Amino acid sequence: MPIKLSDHFTYSKLLRFTLPSIATMIFTSIYSVVDGLFVSNLVGENALSAVNIVFPVSMILAAFGFMLGSGGSAIVARTMGEGKPDLANRYFTMIILCVLGLGTVLSAGGALFIEPIAKLAGASDLLMEDCIAYGRVLLAGTVPFMLQMSFQVFFVTAELPKMGLVFSLASGVTNIVMDYVLIAVLDMGIAGAAWGTMLSYVAGGVLPLMFFLRPPMGKLRLCPTRFYPRELKNACANGSSELMSNLSSSLIGIVYNLQLMHLIGESGVAAYSVMMYVDFAFAAVFLGFSMGVGPVIGFHFGADNREELKNLLCKCLTVISICSVSMVALSELLARPLAAAFVGYSPNLLSMTVHGFRIFALSYLFVGFGIFGSGLFTDLCNGFVSALISFLRTFLFRGGMVLLLPLLLDLDGIWLAVVAADGLGAAVALALIWNYRRRYHYL
Repeated sequence: MPIKLSDHFTYSKLLRFTLPSIATMIFTSIYSVVDGLFVSNLVGENALSAVNIVFPVSMILAAFGFMLGSGGSAIVARTMGEGKPDLANRYFTMIILCVLGLGTVLSAGGALFIEPIAKLAGASDLLMEDCIAYGRVLLAGTVPFMLQMSFQVFFVTAELPKMGLVFSLASGVTNIVMDYVLIAVLDMGIAGAAWGTMLSYVAGGVLPLMFFLRPPMGKLRLCPTRFYPRELKNACANGSSELMSNLSSSLIGIVYNLQLMHLIGESGVAAYSVMMYVDFAFAAVFLGFSMGVGPVIGFHFGADNREELKNLLCKCLTVISICSVSMVALSELLARPLAAAFVGYSPNLLSMTVHGFRIFALSYLFVGFGIFGSGLFTDLCNGFVSALISFLRTFLFRGGMVLLLPLLLDLDGIWLAVVAADGLGAAVALALIWNYRRRYHYL
């Protein structure tokens, strides 16, 4: 029996409803992981460093799509909870049209100015050629990437999380197959990795666009609409935390690269690249869970169902606590085999990566609470608090720690910076959830 946003959620129903979103985010993270595996083993260490320098830039541009999708989805879910399905569809359509327009501008600008962008992101002369070859193609694919980021959230709002997973699987398979063909068979090098990723964006972003143009299977469809400036403004404000989180993570990633280039050079960036690839997959569990439960929270907020809000918050915090402990144990156990898959050809680089990742992985005790806390306030249409949590966790705390701790602990300070920052971020998120309990009646 299909699960509806209006249902009462047990642990079983909550996990079944959010599991497709978790899987979707994990498969989405496979893009960069697959690129890393192919590039590192078939092209080389410097190419791997180039990918890690350019990819945060791509995420900065795509963050605007996630902002509109997350912020818009909360408004659409709330409107559905208020019993206005036709208006919800018009809001949904307007937001997707805005993603298309903004994405076109960002795609053109990113591809045109890739060289100065790569320099700002920390590319050395040794890495510049690979950065340009990879970045020009990747940034040109910003439109479908932004669409994909938006549709991942809207599939859940439409009560079709499994369909979102299908498109994510199609996108992931496209990336794996095309990376193999373009890099291993056609020997296109790092440019082949970029084309493989871009084609996967088309599968994950353009095909869902065609799906929502068809007669609806779920609660949402694309339809004639008009411009709703107030709702667009609210969507941007409400999704500002997701924008802040993605922008901050990408910018801080660039700061990490600059610090590593200063301390030990290209090999440090390569080691950090491996940690980021693994982190994409592990953090995707928390991101997918938050994305999956978000429309449910938004719906019951719109319906003023306080008892179900209390039920959801209690169960969500319990699930995140169990996942946090399990993820740390798993990452510590798998540190060496995961690192060996990327850089097993270099014993020194492998040793550095394993040591760093075992420190870095302690952050999984805390990161889920920060992600969920920010997402919760987005779902409650409180963009300010949501953005505050994201800004503190992903920018101020991480940025401050990566500049401070290396002065005290040298290279280990870089790996420990994320642990300290996410610990502070979790404390802030939980404190704000407690502080706003009387306003939203979820405790």
